Amino acid sequence: MKSNILAAFQASVETKQKIIQNEQLIQKIELLTQKIIECYKKQGKVLWCGNGGSAADAQHLAAELSGRYYYDRPPLYSEALHVNTSYITAVANDYSYDEIFSRLVKAMVQPQDILIGLSTSGNSKNVINAIIEAKKRGAYTVGFTGESGGLMKEYVDLLINVPSKDTPRIQESHMMIGHTICQLVEEYLFPKQ
Repeated sequence: MKSNILAAFQASVETKQKIIQNEQLIQKIELLTQKIIECYKKQGKVLWCGNGGSAADAQHLAAELSGRYYYDRPPLYSEALHVNTSYITAVANDYSYDEIFSRLVKAMVQPQDILIGLSTSGNSKNVINAIIEAKKRGAYTVGFTGESGGLMKEYVDLLINVPSKDTPRIQESHMMIGHTICQLVEEYLFPKQ
């Protein structure tokens, strides 16, 4: 069992090393951080969507921005689109699961907003539909995916594709990237006194 534990840890470290060594990916993370800062300066929102573990990651990262990250400061408008279970189940039942996020985007998204879709495969239809709808509304769209980017790469303004095909390693890296962005946004918008 110990060897399996160490192998999993090693795989996680190796994925993160690939990110560190990928200058283009680091530049994309820096660009996204700048875009989020600009969004908040224009009174915009940062919205997130994903399924399963990616939904949990979306909710976690939204909470880091809307609550706090390292220290007390004013809240930032950030939300994960799946948190209203009554809405999700109603729309999935009455329309289609593929529309659960895009219908909310129609109601919520403005041109100054950012929508970040998380999908390890990049092929989640409901996330892609939300991105398409957000783009129609003039919002900036971002995909957090695995190595290939899947179908999502054709629709987003910015693709953050983790260099891995292993779902757990991709999700761990999404959280690392998201946490880093949250830290930098907080530090820039609310410099510590």
